[in-house]
Amino acid sequence: MRTDSQRHARPAWHLSRRAQTMLGAAVALALGATGFYLAGASAGEVAGPGARLEAEAFAAQSGARTEHTTDTGGGENVGWLADGDWMRYDGVTLGGADLTARVAAHNPAGGSIELHLDSPAGTLLATFPVTGTGGWQHWTTVTARAASVPAGKQTLVAVMRSQQHADFVNINYFTLGTGGATHAPATATVGAPGGGSSSPAAPSTAAPPAPSGSAPTGNSGGGWVPVDEAAWQRELAAFNAIKQLPVPPGTTRVAEFHTDCTVSNEAKDDPIVLPGLPGASHMHTFFGPTVDAATTPDDLLKRPTTCNAPGDNSAYWVPQLLRNGQPVKIKSFRVYYGSRLADPSVTVPFPPGLLVVHGDAKRQVATPKGASGQFWCAGSAETGRSADGNWPVCAPGGNLIFQLVFQDCWDGRHIDSPDHRSHMGPMQGGKCTGQYPVAVPNLSFMVNYESLGGDGLQLSSGMASSMHGDFMNAWKPENLGPLVKICLTAKAKCGTEPTFAGG
Repeated sequence: MRTDSQRHARPAWHLSRRAQTMLGAAVALALGATGFYLAGASAGEVAGPGARLEAEAFAAQSGARTEHTTDTGGGENVGWLADGDWMRYDGVTLGGADLTARVAAHNPAGGSIELHLDSPAGTLLATFPVTGTGGWQHWTTVTARAASVPAGKQTLVAVMRSQQHADFVNINYFTLGTGGATHAPATATVGAPGGGSSSPAAPSTAAPPAPSGSAPTGNSGGGWVPVDEAAWQRELAAFNAIKQLPVPPGTTRVAEFHTDCTVSNEAKDDPIVLPGLPGASHMHTFFGPTVDAATTPDDLLKRPTTCNAPGDNSAYWVPQLLRNGQPVKIKSFRVYYGSRLADPSVTVPFPPGLLVVHGDAKRQVATPKGASGQFWCAGSAETGRSADGNWPVCAPGGNLIFQLVFQDCWDGRHIDSPDHRSHMGPMQGGKCTGQYPVAVPNLSFMVNYESLGGDGLQLSSGMASSMHGDFMNAWKPENLGPLVKICLTAKAKCGTEPTFAGG
């Protein structure tokens, strides 16, 4: 895996690569005795010889993101893949030594895709060559021959190798020998939001439709994870039973409450993106309970927290900020919970166990003054820019700050998605509608650093543009519900408890 310092800016030919909107990928698999079913297959539709192992069917990954494949019948593909990125596939059986991969590449440097057994550093099984295909959606099939054909179910890891540190390949699918590939029976068909004939219903009126088949109840490290319907309905029933309080005169009419947290720990772990893989991430700064690579929402509820809002055992994290290779201290960290909707009264609490990532750790572009994704100066004026133009210089008495604003709306059905983003979406015309009909509290991370900005700054994920945040919901419903009902739905400002604040 490449180190954080190797995440360089993309060359000029690469900057227009992703003008299109990324769509969520459904890890839609069904089980069979002789091979992977194609996405959307139903029980009994067994894929024949040379069955496809869809690239988005990973059990864990580093650096991978899914998107829609533009050619007819292409389904989803995995992109944004650069040197050192990898995807892990569990319970795969090789049907023979002759292997193929369907790839597209728009990086002239090219590279290769290595298949390893068990881990990214495990035994090398085969290598697929990658050269430029003329576009990120111009597909071709490349071949490789396995050095051996191990019997039984295997763990395969596809590792990207390139001399260019920028993205260099998209992968649509693999075929693993003429006998196809079979998946371990821990994975089943999982629907994507918006799939099927019905859209998700607002939870205050009806239960959201469940995905077809069964699915894991916790974070799988890849795939669509359905909400626990029973727990969600209990939370909604309790929320709907809360009586609204009259808002006294003088209350600031802003839908808002907050929690203040101090640093709990720092580690190269990410239990949302890289669950169960300690040390596989760039360095993160965690707030709330302590977090490691195996942490789940249930774990958080059992741990002490550094956040001061009663009942908030959620975990929050951001990449570590460095100056000349040394960590920069956090001055303060506050999470605002609010509503930006035209009518905040429709807001409901987060579903239990919700996992969300916002921002893009792989976005490595310049952020001069006036660009989006800005660090800025709190408490003082910006007096200049760093030599590279990406960081402000703050006047004495101020400090460097970043505000990360999450999405307002939820699909009503899933607590996680393959890219950890696609189950959440933006409001449209001031409302949560369409694919994302459920209004939930809008998160806003305010990260204050003990720094005046300037030269020598870098995030553990790379450039300033790679700033991102993760949220693992572990609020106790008996505390979160009143805050949402009494503060947000009434469009009234509160602090850490459901009591009103003046202007």
